[in-house]
Amino acid sequence: MNKEIDIKEINELIEKESAFIDMLLLEVNKVIIGQKHMMERLLIGLLGQGHILLEGVPGLAKTLAINSLSKAVKGSFSRIQFTPDLLPADVVGTMIYQLYWNPCRKDKLLLEIQHLS
Repeated sequence: MNKEIDIKEINELIEKESAFIDMLLLEVNKVIIGQKHMMERLLIGLLGQGHILLEGVPGLAKTLAINSLSKAVKGSFSRIQFTPDLLPADVVGTMIYQLYWNPCRKDKLLLEIQHLS
């Protein structure tokens, strides 16, 4: 199975399949100016289906950048204002596992799972 690799063909395929990224950046750059590095990192997080924690001093258009990107991909936008006492469970909720005895079935313990958010 010696198959010759055509680098030119691969590069053309990459350019064709990634053309939407250039259009997406053009759309977002109508609102966000001068934040190329941040926008590239946001796209990496988006395309990698990851989570993004965007930190910085006030006034760097962090919220505007995320909001603009979400509109450009027709996604939803939400923002959480972090405080020093904020815990992950405050954001995503928590699950409580509770075992209890069922009087109707004397040989069974039941597990109840509650999701609190």
